[in-house]
Amino acid sequence: MTARILVVDDLEPNVKLLEAKLSAEYFDVVTAMNGPDALEIARAEQPDIVLLDVMMPGMDGYEVCRRLKADVETSHIPVVMVTALDQQSDRVASLEAGADDFLTKPVEDLALFARVRGLSRLKIMTDELRRRFETGQDFGLLEHVASEDEPTRRGSVAVVADDLFEFEALETVLSEEFDLTSYQELDPHLSSLRGGGHDVIILDLGLESADSLRLVSQLRSFEDSRFTPVLGLVRDGDLRRLVRALDMGVNDYIARPIDGNELVARMRTQFRRTQSLEQMRAAYHKSLEMAVTDPLTGLHNRRYLSTQMEGLVAEAKKEGSDLSVLVIDIDHFKAINDEHGHDAGDEVLRVFGRSLAASVRGVDLACRYGGEEFVVAMPRTNKEAALIAAERFRADAEALRVKHDDGEPIRFTISVGVASVAPVEDEIDARGASVVTRADQALLAAKRSGRNKYVFADNKSEGEAA
Repeated sequence: MTARILVVDDLEPNVKLLEAKLSAEYFDVVTAMNGPDALEIARAEQPDIVLLDVMMPGMDGYEVCRRLKADVETSHIPVVMVTALDQQSDRVASLEAGADDFLTKPVEDLALFARVRGLSRLKIMTDELRRRFETGQDFGLLEHVASEDEPTRRGSVAVVADDLFEFEALETVLSEEFDLTSYQELDPHLSSLRGGGHDVIILDLGLESADSLRLVSQLRSFEDSRFTPVLGLVRDGDLRRLVRALDMGVNDYIARPIDGNELVARMRTQFRRTQSLEQMRAAYHKSLEMAVTDPLTGLHNRRYLSTQMEGLVAEAKKEGSDLSVLVIDIDHFKAINDEHGHDAGDEVLRVFGRSLAASVRGVDLACRYGGEEFVVAMPRTNKEAALIAAERFRADAEALRVKHDDGEPIRFTISVGVASVAPVEDEIDARGASVVTRADQALLAAKRSGRNKYVFADNKSEGEAA
C-alpha cells in the first residue's frame, strides 16, 4: 500500500532521514521546513498522512496540528507527531491538539511503517465517505453534520480482557464519558461483541484465553465490525506484537502501565472519528433515499420506478407469474389548484400519497410518477386482483377529506388505468415500458368516459362510482 506523506521538521537531516526511509518503502514524500509552509502544502497537496515535528521555531507542531484539524480542507488528514520528547504529558498534549498518534525519536522503522500503513487504510476509507458526502452536498441533498469536535452522545466501549480488575480500572478512568461492557468469554463468531453496537473496542493484545491477533482478523472480516476502531493494550517493549496488530487493523494502542490522561485522550480521538464517520455514512444513505423519493408524498419517484421495473419484469418471467400496473390520476387537479391555491393542491397530493402507501401491499411498488399522476406496480397479481385493488384505491380516494385554510374540506376523485401481463402468455419487454404504456392508455380511456372509475387496458372491464 502506497501513500503520500508530508514530512515536517525544521532540521534538514531529520527530514532527509525520514524521506529516505519512507521512499525506500515506496511512499511518495513531500516535505516542509516550518509550520506555515506545512499548512500551505497540506491544503494544496492533500497528503494522506502528516508526520509533524513538535519542536519548531515560530509555530510549533502543536499549533500546526490544531490549525490542520480546524481547517475543513485538512481536518480529515491523519497527523502523527514526531519528537524527542517522551513524557506522558507530551503524548497527551499531542493528542489533545488533535494528533492521531505520537512517535518518539529516534523513530523505530517497524513502528513507523506499521503506523503509516494503518493510517493510510483509514484515510482511504474516510476519503471514500467524504467524496460521497460532498457529492450529496453538491446536489443539495445533504446538510452539515457534526464535526469531530462536536460529540453528541456518550460513547459505548467494549473491553476484551482476561482480567476483571483491568476492566474495573479502565471503567474508573473512562466512566465519566463512556459506557463500558466487559467481554471475557467470546463465542466463536463474536456475535455478542459485534452485535453490541460499540463505538470503540479496547482489546488486550496479550490475551491468554484467546489469540488476540486472530480476534483482530475476525473483527476486520465481519461487515458489522469492519470499521469499528480497535485500541490495543500492549506491554511496554512488546514492539513486534504491536507492529503486527497495527498491520492487521488495530487503530491505536496504549502501553502498560496505562496513564489515565493519555487513555482518555486516545479514546476521545477514536470516538470523535467514529461519530464523524457514522454521521457521514448516515447522511450518505439519506442522500440515496432522497434521490429516489418524492419529497412531497414520501412515495418513490419516477426514477426509482424505472430502475425497479426491469427487476420486476425479470422476476415475473423467471417465475411465470403475472405482473399488473395501475396508473392513477387525480381528477380535475388543476381546478383544485385554481380554486384553493397550490398549497391546498400540495396537501391533496400528500394526503392521497399517504392513503396509497397505506393501501398497497409490502411487495407492491407505489410511486409518484409526476404532477398528479401515480403508478403502482403489483408483482404476482393477475387482472382480477388488480381490478379489486383499483376499486379499493378509487373508493378510498373518494372518501378522503382534505382540510385546508379555505373553508370546507376538499373532496376529490381519481381515475385508474390497469394493465396486466402473464409472461407465459404475453410478450413483455425487459423494462416493462409496454405494460406501463398500456395502463396509461387505459387511464386516458377512464378520464374520457367520465372519470372516478377504473378501466382495464383491453377496454373490456370498466368500474364506475356507485
